[in-house]
Amino acid sequence: MLIGRDKEKQLLQNALSEEYSQFIAVYGRRRVGKTFLIREAYGYKFDFQFTGAAKLTARKQLVRFRRTLKEHGQKDTPELTNWGDAFSELKRFINNLPEGKKVVFLDELPWMDSPRSGFLSELESFWNDWASARKDIVFVVCGSSTSWMVKKIIKNKGGLHNRLNHRISLKPFPLGLCEKLAQSRGLVLNRKQMLEAYMIFGGVPYYWSLLQKGASITQEVDRLIFSSDGELHDEFEMLYASLFKKPEPYIKVIELLAKKKMGMTRLELLEAGGFDDNGAFSEILNDLEWCGFIRSYTMMGYRTKLDIFQLIDHYTLFYYEFIDGARQGSNYWKTMLGSPKYNTWCGLAFERACLWHADQIKKKLGISGILTNEFAWRCLPNEKENRRGVHIDLLIDRSDGIIDVCEMKYSKEPYSITSDYAEELARKRNVFQSVTGTKSAVHSIMITTDGLVQNEHWGEVQADIQLNDLYEL
Repeated sequence: MLIGRDKEKQLLQNALSEEYSQFIAVYGRRRVGKTFLIREAYGYKFDFQFTGAAKLTARKQLVRFRRTLKEHGQKDTPELTNWGDAFSELKRFINNLPEGKKVVFLDELPWMDSPRSGFLSELESFWNDWASARKDIVFVVCGSSTSWMVKKIIKNKGGLHNRLNHRISLKPFPLGLCEKLAQSRGLVLNRKQMLEAYMIFGGVPYYWSLLQKGASITQEVDRLIFSSDGELHDEFEMLYASLFKKPEPYIKVIELLAKKKMGMTRLELLEAGGFDDNGAFSEILNDLEWCGFIRSYTMMGYRTKLDIFQLIDHYTLFYYEFIDGARQGSNYWKTMLGSPKYNTWCGLAFERACLWHADQIKKKLGISGILTNEFAWRCLPNEKENRRGVHIDLLIDRSDGIIDVCEMKYSKEPYSITSDYAEELARKRNVFQSVTGTKSAVHSIMITTDGLVQNEHWGEVQADIQLNDLYEL
């Protein structure tokens, strides 16, 4: 059963009733549900479907393509020596189909584009010279290598430039859809338990689909990740290898960012990683951002542009915190519960979860219709001014003259603002106003798992957002 994705499903189905042929690209990170969405949208009925295979030569891809044509009923299919032959045979196959819309689905497109195969130019010719001149083709392409899809299809500067009718960027689920998915699978979990699963697996539907009924999240994490035969035991290696042909420099950037909660500037990454400052490094950062592993933001209040890159992928963060290195055994996660390391991780992971739910936070604040910019902010210590450093994980800069400084706190019970913490909230506001010179009103916003204790310091904050608010859709 398809959970969510209503707009994306409708867009795919609407292509069947368009007057002219449609070219649609679907992209997103591995395991996010791209193929499942497309299959559900078209009722698992395609006039032609082919899936590229990883790390195969062009010749072997063409052998598979020919076999697929024959399986679809194409007779007398000759040996295919290049992709020009392959698309010619595909055209012959389509010409022999009955009248009506023909849905052609090419899955894992990046894997078909092996070195010196000429695949992309033949794909361009197929669409530009033939399919787009007809009225009966719905051509859907898909791929997990988001960087390839963006560079070669979405932002193509050659023959496919501005040729797409629609592009669908499939994002991980928010908490609300993860809850619906869990319920559809008969999982009985409270929202705090679902939050823990989200802080490990993020909103990746495939990961959630592996959870079994009758087991706790702790049991499932041990079974899936820390057991030697768990389905996600080697997921990290597979994840990055499937997305990037040469994953090593990407993983090196990820490793550096995993050590810095607030993120790093480009210059800091270059120095720490020993990278060359060139276009290739810019591509690495862009690719990681397109894939949803990192985010970039500009520091408010600085005269020069200062982009910060921050790791935000839940599973990757969990990997570097608990998995990287020697495996700890099939009961490892059970032994970690309540430990200082676990408690620290809960706080940091909850902050990341909040960053993924900026829309829900704005909805609770009643500012969904107001133009905003969301970013983090940091200010290094200054001994001359006797000023301690400040880290703010989420700022919401609103067009109505207010800046919300969001503080995220994970706790097992309602959070109590102490006098010391109230002073810290005021200090952060004051430093931010002083350094940025903003004229906007600065509000402190608390985002907690179980709400706030309404004590004498409760009035320090302008709004109290709770875990339940993050489940809103």
